[in-house]
Amino acid sequence: MRILITGGAGFIGSHLAERHLESGDEVYILDDLSTGSIDNIHHIKGHPKFTYHLDSVSNSYLSAELVDRCDLIYHLAAAVGVRLIVESPVRTIETNIRSTEIVLGLAAKKRKRVLIASTSEVYGKREKVPFREDDDLVMGPTNKGRWSYACSKAIDEFLAIAYWKEKHVPTVIARLFNTVGPRQTGRYGMVIPNLVRQALVGEELTVFGDGAQTRCFTHVSDAVGALMGIASHPEAVGQVYNIGSTREISILELAERIKHLTGSSSRIVLVPYDQAYEEGFEDMMRRVPDLFKINALIGYEPKIGLDDILESVIEDQRARLADHPYRAPMGGTKQSVVQRAV
Repeated sequence: MRILITGGAGFIGSHLAERHLESGDEVYILDDLSTGSIDNIHHIKGHPKFTYHLDSVSNSYLSAELVDRCDLIYHLAAAVGVRLIVESPVRTIETNIRSTEIVLGLAAKKRKRVLIASTSEVYGKREKVPFREDDDLVMGPTNKGRWSYACSKAIDEFLAIAYWKEKHVPTVIARLFNTVGPRQTGRYGMVIPNLVRQALVGEELTVFGDGAQTRCFTHVSDAVGALMGIASHPEAVGQVYNIGSTREISILELAERIKHLTGSSSRIVLVPYDQAYEEGFEDMMRRVPDLFKINALIGYEPKIGLDDILESVIEDQRARLADHPYRAPMGGTKQSVVQRAV
């Protein structure tokens, strides 16, 4: 097949491109490098079936040409990371909604198949776990910037389903839960690469809030396999699927495990949310996916455990630090905001 990946130079997009090339597909990516990196695709730039364009989805002429040329579109281009969302809410809303409108509008002309990458953030402040795809979404107030991302991605989902129902565009929605692995950086607040980098360079490991909030982490290779499985499955059209892991760990426990695996002597410190992000910041205390639906469709079960996930990130971060002995903190917090050591 011929594959288009918007946001293809990003963390997940680059792994997806790599996997499709291994499968013999022809891959095109479109990325403006606003959050992606050319380093992520450096190793596949010379592949005979790989083409990349450093431009925005908003370049409608280029986007139209690429959509017309390809059989399947993965729309991954989006504003990502809690820090970026809090600091740039206008960019978050406009990037997420406008780019999705453009991709779906172009796909509708030829009824090209589109996978829309969404997020577990759309579940909002919902407390009952595990989260099922047909559960109600519980958003926070509009004056809390955190929820602008969740709402914009929920609108993306509404658009995708509307295009399927009204214009018969075969769309599939993937709600990704805390995907991690090599090539991910902590630049916009991603917790594991941030903590690993801090541990490796001897900085204090910063944990926001009291560290009791839990997450379920999924290796990018498991997530990519799931994306490919639902993207082309005939029964997935018009549906929403959770992609993630059900193995929970608190962020404080996560920091302790990273400290152990890296052999770091760094202290773990707790940082209040309102100093790490913004006053009145609200977090989700638990985020656990129900995986019954995707398992029933393609037999999906995450295969890579947390320690192996962490080891892959540690290896990746060590290589980054070897290439760049001095790196400014990526999305870290000032030491003056530290609340207390653990």
